[in-house]
Amino acid sequence: MIDKKSPMPLYFQIEEAIKQKIEKGEWITGTMISSEREFAENYEVSRMTVRQAINNLVNDGYLTRQKGKGTFVSAKKIEQKLLGLTSFTEDMRSRGYRPASKLISFQTISANQRLAKALEIPENQKIYEIKRVRLANDIPMAFETTFVPAQLLYLQESHIKEGSLYSEVENAGFKIDYATQSLEASIARDAESEILEITKGAPVLLIERQTFLTNGMPLELVHSVYRGDRYKFMIDMKR
Repeated sequence: MIDKKSPMPLYFQIEEAIKQKIEKGEWITGTMISSEREFAENYEVSRMTVRQAINNLVNDGYLTRQKGKGTFVSAKKIEQKLLGLTSFTEDMRSRGYRPASKLISFQTISANQRLAKALEIPENQKIYEIKRVRLANDIPMAFETTFVPAQLLYLQESHIKEGSLYSEVENAGFKIDYATQSLEASIARDAESEILEITKGAPVLLIERQTFLTNGMPLELVHSVYRGDRYKFMIDMKR
């Protein structure tokens, strides 16, 4: 129960009570929680207080709303440690998930000034633009747009559909060396929310990665939108 004399806000106490049930395994993934009205009656608080607690837990990824059905306990977030350079496919397999990709579009375009600079090629040179939804156990995790210099290797749509881009690159005799990556928080726009099956305005992680080969040439520039309710990145730090 909650303590109305505590300096802790009531909505925060309700959040913590729900979190404990989830973290202790009392409420497993897929459990439908009580309605706002039932929570309000149980805790003797206003529905607005309950709504704030539920909204915060949805934003933090503990709960998910299904329109017309109710609010449910979310699946545990996938954790990725920022220690080594791996492909999405390799990372999901190492965690016991079944990776897959849904190809949205594959085309050859002319590099604009920004892309040409990032890929260290002349402006207007041909590059591959690959848009994919990355899935784990059939759940959309990320919407990814990849740019690769067409002069580097020959790619077909089947190569992208059937396997990892990194595998194709390494099979062509290239060695991948390192990448620089940036992360920032954002919210899902219309197209992203539809593709990732989340509500518009839901929290997402924006990631941009520039990957280099051992000969110093840029291999790719990747823009990714990761679901904030399904994915989190971890890093170990030593002093």
